[in-house]
Amino acid sequence: MNLRVIATGGTFDKTYDPLTGELVFSESCIPELLRHARLANEISFQALFALDSLDMQDSHRQQILDACRASAERQIVIIHGTDTMDATAEVLGKASLSHTIVLTGAMVPQRVINSDAQFNLGFAFAAANVLPTGVYVAMNAQLFNWNEVKKNRDLGKFERK
Repeated sequence: MNLRVIATGGTFDKTYDPLTGELVFSESCIPELLRHARLANEISFQALFALDSLDMQDSHRQQILDACRASAERQIVIIHGTDTMDATAEVLGKASLSHTIVLTGAMVPQRVINSDAQFNLGFAFAAANVLPTGVYVAMNAQLFNWNEVKKNRDLGKFERK
């Protein structure tokens, strides 16, 4: 079973800039994570863009949808910012594609100690390999259907609507 990873940015892929004290985008950490994961599947990596999901527009969501439609792989994991992950999941879910699509992200960047990124990525891979066709959100060992998820910003976690 082959799998495609689509990177769109989000906290997952940010790094700390010691000169400005801000979290910024640089080269994606995902290819390195894939090399170290020793995955049995053949993985295709596609970096669409590197955006904070709060900066994502409808045109970006359309690019994500187009990339999923064009994917030869039927299992897709999308790395996405957590703030608008549910909005992108809705666009993908309403498109009724014949893929299993799992969106995931991180509350703490992969490059920062105590990040949840690596765990969430592995969890999303496992979910994509066993779930039926559809669109899902996988965060912190919880799995949600695209139309049943929301981010609780006060608690910093995902929950059912």
